[in-house]
Amino acid sequence: MENNLQKRIFEFVTEVILYLRTLPDSQEFKIIKNQLIKAASSTGANYEEAQAASSKADFTYKTEISLKEMRESNYWLRLIQSISKNLNSNDEKLSYLIKESGELKLILGSIVSKTKKNK
Repeated sequence: MENNLQKRIFEFVTEVILYLRTLPDSQEFKIIKNQLIKAASSTGANYEEAQAASSKADFTYKTEISLKEMRESNYWLRLIQSISKNLNSNDEKLSYLIKESGELKLILGSIVSKTKKNK
């Protein structure tokens, strides 16, 4: 059974992919798109794996990876925002994705912190 955070991360990854389809196909955007898709989807995949972790340590490790990947996703989104100010891109969607990645970072960070304290 999927929990709320799993759903939220899955929806975030889906929205990232859909948003990236709206960006130009310039060389720099191709690189950023590739990096962002890898980071965002890795967040979801690692959090999914954490749900079936073989131990508390395994859960913590996979959630830490999810956190690192979400931090990277947030970085790439902020970079897109910084370099695309003159494009007719969907600024509202980008702002939402940056906000959502920030919130997901906080949630994942809290989970990691709490699981490490409860060792």
